[in-house]
Amino acid sequence: MRDYGMQAATDAAVLSRAEQEERIVVSADTDFGTLLAARRTRSPSVVLFRGGVSRRPEQQAALLLANLGAVQDDLETGVIVVIEPGRIRVRQLPVVP
Repeated sequence: MRDYGMQAATDAAVLSRAEQEERIVVSADTDFGTLLAARRTRSPSVVLFRGGVSRRPEQQAALLLANLGAVQDDLETGVIVVIEPGRIRVRQLPVVP
């Protein structure tokens, strides 16, 4: 049997594991922002690709690496980083309505 790790896990399970392992979630799935708002926690940090950003992993990785220096300190404190064509937004966690 092949092990797919977290590939088939729910978004909530991915967030919980990332929080336990002090990791950052990188995704194009905007549901992570909604889940973080509902959880009202300071971690894990999430990087979201939105808008016209390519879905190709190598292009997303290049875009993330090109902008990592600008958001690295924020990611260590607990944020949602939204990367869109031409702009980056950073929102501190927890998300408060």
